[in-house]
Amino acid sequence: MKEIVMRAGKSPFDVVTHEEFIHQDLTGTNSGNLLFSDAVHKQLTVPGTEVVAAGLRTDSSKENAARINERFDLYAVPLANAFRPSFGKSLDKLSTLIEQLKIPVVVIGVGAQASTEYDTGRLDDISVSVRRFMKAVLNRSASVGVRGELTADYLKKLGFKDVEVIGCPSMFWHGDTFPELEAKPLDAGSRVAVNVSSQAEKEGGIAELTAHALSLHPELTYYAQNLTDAELLFWGDTSVAGNRQKPLPGLRSHPLVRGGHTRVPVDPATWMAELAEHDFSFGTRIHGNMASLLAGTPSVVLAHDSRTLELCRYFEIPHRLLREVEAGTAPADLLAEADYTALRKNHAERFRRYTDFLDRNGVQNTFSHGDGGKAWQKALDALELPPSVTAWDGSDDGALGYRVAWLREQAVTARRGREKTAAQLREVEAENKELRKLTASLEKRTASLEARLDQSGGGVRRVGRGVKRRAKGILGKD
Repeated sequence: MKEIVMRAGKSPFDVVTHEEFIHQDLTGTNSGNLLFSDAVHKQLTVPGTEVVAAGLRTDSSKENAARINERFDLYAVPLANAFRPSFGKSLDKLSTLIEQLKIPVVVIGVGAQASTEYDTGRLDDISVSVRRFMKAVLNRSASVGVRGELTADYLKKLGFKDVEVIGCPSMFWHGDTFPELEAKPLDAGSRVAVNVSSQAEKEGGIAELTAHALSLHPELTYYAQNLTDAELLFWGDTSVAGNRQKPLPGLRSHPLVRGGHTRVPVDPATWMAELAEHDFSFGTRIHGNMASLLAGTPSVVLAHDSRTLELCRYFEIPHRLLREVEAGTAPADLLAEADYTALRKNHAERFRRYTDFLDRNGVQNTFSHGDGGKAWQKALDALELPPSVTAWDGSDDGALGYRVAWLREQAVTARRGREKTAAQLREVEAENKELRKLTASLEKRTASLEARLDQSGGGVRRVGRGVKRRAKGILGKD
């Protein structure tokens, strides 16, 4: 049996509770990460091969590297916008691990993050880390698969030629086919989904667009993706009682959260199943819109940086630059301008490029070397996956025991922290007391020495004057 170890928060077949999902941060802070890792898991599952999810926290120790070398045949690394300053330390950890591996390594879909003008100047600070990572990977693979044109050009400027544009593996969930995308006219009763990233707020009026969409479509669903969003829904906050407000749905007081419109997906399978019941989706989240497209629901991306824009351009996903969209634009306006012809027409060719990339790296895929993922999908369909996280209303939802235990652990941790701090303060105070005693003793000794020096100093001065007088007398005789 061939075994592949993959960097992923969890296996698609891990059925987890909302508590586990949040407590363990199985998404790496963003549910979108699960969409592409689940897609790769499906694609690499061929007869005689097992794919194992290793988690997202990199253990770069010699012991872990030795374990991977001994047990596994391939290290698969699906990545998103990993070439960004805030990911620099994580990238270095990955490099440290990969440099110790003796097995092949394949990087699938890595991207650089820059502005929509593709200005990579802000990436200068991590160029050393990027070069190290690329060298480590290319010593163990034929090429590196990147998300789009911006990333390919960026790496070529750093001196790397073995780079292939493959997009994001999420889009190949169904292989070389793509769902039909029927654009139905939208009205007040239409089910519209929206996704929002907080970073997009400075690029355009996403808050106004979302509020306008809610006014037109009362059944609007907001699919949030961050861990902080899931925590907000699961725990709640005091924003309503405190009358605190924010333009984006980051508080319980926001209409999208308070009105029960907000959900955080736990598994891509249920995410897509829910989106399949909608008529249209739009927003700034690339994977939120990809999930919609894969579910057969028309979607439009409001691009606000290179990580979204280069994927839209590569896959020919209908999109608009967020900063160019007027605040009064309705979802129906976005849908009316969307054309999905090129996306579907050229999908098979893009899939061929993707499988060619895998072939060059000696990696088999289920669509070329298996059953097209049928057995994988059947096993997934047999599971009872949890629904998306929704806002807790304070009733007993089965997680009260966890919440009480969590609060107790936080209280115990805080108490132990206070006790540790108090003990450290007592030690410092004891040391200070001893230092004060020593200082006082030294001051007494110093005063005593100064007094003795003063006394001896007078005698020395008298002797010195006598010597001078005798010297003058002798010199005078000469």
